[in-house]
Amino acid sequence: MKTTNILFTCAGRRNYLINYFKEALNGEGKIIAVDNQINAPALIDADIALKVSNIYTDSYIDELKNICKKYSVSAIISLNDLELPILSKRKKEIEECGTKVIISNEQVIDISFDKWKTYQFLKSNDLLTPTTYIDINLVFKDLKEGNLTFPLILKPRWGSASIGIEIVENEEELDYAYRLQKIKLSRSILNKASEEDINSAILIQEKINGTEYGMDVVNDFSNEYFGTFAREKLSMRSGETDKAMSVIIPELSKIGERISKKLEHAGNLDCDVFISGDKIYVLELNPRFGGGYPFSHEAGINTAAIYIEWINGMQDVAHHNNYKANISFAKCDKLMRIPN
Repeated sequence: MKTTNILFTCAGRRNYLINYFKEALNGEGKIIAVDNQINAPALIDADIALKVSNIYTDSYIDELKNICKKYSVSAIISLNDLELPILSKRKKEIEECGTKVIISNEQVIDISFDKWKTYQFLKSNDLLTPTTYIDINLVFKDLKEGNLTFPLILKPRWGSASIGIEIVENEEELDYAYRLQKIKLSRSILNKASEEDINSAILIQEKINGTEYGMDVVNDFSNEYFGTFAREKLSMRSGETDKAMSVIIPELSKIGERISKKLEHAGNLDCDVFISGDKIYVLELNPRFGGGYPFSHEAGINTAAIYIEWINGMQDVAHHNNYKANISFAKCDKLMRIPN
C-alpha cells in the first residue's frame, strides 16, 4: 500500500489543517508537524511532532531535508507567510530529496508577500484595490489637495497575521502612528522582512467601507485554475476570521479566476476582498492556507483530500467539491495539554 506522508512547517495553531489532512489520508500515511516551539498546539494532533530551529537560522533548510529523508515525506506545506520566500527560493534543493514542496514560484511569493507589489499587480491587471502609498509625504499632499480623505489604514508592507494594522482619523494620528509603527516594526517578528527598506516599510491605504469576504482560490500544482470558494466574514478576532458564512457569488468567482490566471500560483490562495456598492475591491493575496479555510472546508470543499489526490498524480478530484452556500460556522477556543 502506497503511503503519503505530509510535512507541515511552522505548524503553530493550525490544528484544523492537521486533522483535515489526517482524515483525508484515512490511515494511508502520516502527518509530520514541525515548529520552533515544541509546545505549539498543532503539534499535539500530528502523528509525528518535531522541534526545529527558527526559519532564519542557517541550519533550517538542512533540518527540513533531513526530516524529509528520515520520514519519506511526500510533500511539504508551509503555514507561515514569513517562511514562504525562504522555501520558494530553496524549493529545487529540497525537492532533490524526493519531496514535493507545495509552494508558488519566487515571483508569486514576492508579489504576495510585498504588499506594495500586490497593489501594483492588482492595478496592472485592472483589478480594483484601495489607493495605497508608501511615501507619507504624498499622503499629506493628497490630503491637502482633497484627493484623499480619512480614515486611513496603516499596515506593514511585508506583513503577516494583521500585525501592526492601525486605523487613523486625522493628520495628527497619522503622523504619530506612522512614527510609532516604524519603531514597533524593528521589535516585531517582521523586523527581518522589513530591515532592507525600513523607510518604505509601511503602507498607507484608503479605508474601504463595505462587506468583507474571504476567498480560497485553488489552482492545481501546475498552476491551472480549479475553483473559487468564498465566505462572508461575519466577525474577526486577532486579525483572523472568527465567524463566517459560505457564499456563492458569480462575480467573486470571476475575480478569483482572473487572479488565478494572472498570478499563476500553486495550490491554495487566501484572498481578502470587499464589496462596496457594485464594486469589488481586492486587498490581500496570501499563497497558502489561511485562517478562513475551515469555513470553506466545512461548507463542502475538501481541499485537503484534493491535495492528496494531486500529490499522488490523480486529476479526477471533482467529487471532493460539494460546496454549498449559507453555511455558517464560528471558531471557539480549545484547551490542549502540551509538553513541559
